[in-house]
Amino acid sequence: MTARSRFPRLTRTVVVVAALGALAACGGKDRPRADLAASQVTTIGVNAYLWRAALETVSFAPLLQSDSNGGVIVTDWYANPRNPNERVKVTVSILDRDLRADAVRVAASRQVAQGGQWVDAPVQAATVQKLEDIILTKARALRRQAIAG
Repeated sequence: MTARSRFPRLTRTVVVVAALGALAACGGKDRPRADLAASQVTTIGVNAYLWRAALETVSFAPLLQSDSNGGVIVTDWYANPRNPNERVKVTVSILDRDLRADAVRVAASRQVAQGGQWVDAPVQAATVQKLEDIILTKARALRRQAIAG
C-alpha cells in the first residue's frame, strides 16, 4: 500500500470515529430535561400558563368564543343570581408568548336593566385591573407548580 492510498482510509477512519463519539455523547442518561416551566410555553399560540389562568378566571360565565392560537377568550353575558338586574361580558386577550404582566389585557362590558331593557353602564377600571391581577397570579402559580414537579 502506498502513502497515498492510506491517507483516504485514515481520513475516513478519523471521520467515522468522530461521528461515533458524537453519537455516543447523545445517548447518555444525563439528557437535559425540558423546562416545562419556561416563560414561553408555545404548544398553543400564546403562553399556556396565561391561557389556562384566563380560562379559570372567567369560568363563572359561559364562553362565547375561545381561540388559543389568537389568544382571545370572550364570555357571553353573565348575570349574578344575587344581582339579576346587572350583567357583564368579559374579553381576555393574551398578547404574548411570555409570562409577563403586559401580556394580558381584559376588557369588560356592563349592562343594567332599566324599564325592561338592558342599558350600557360604565365598568370601573379597578374591576378590569383586578381580573388582570387574578389571571397573572394564577398563571404564576401554575408555573410554580410546573417547576415543583
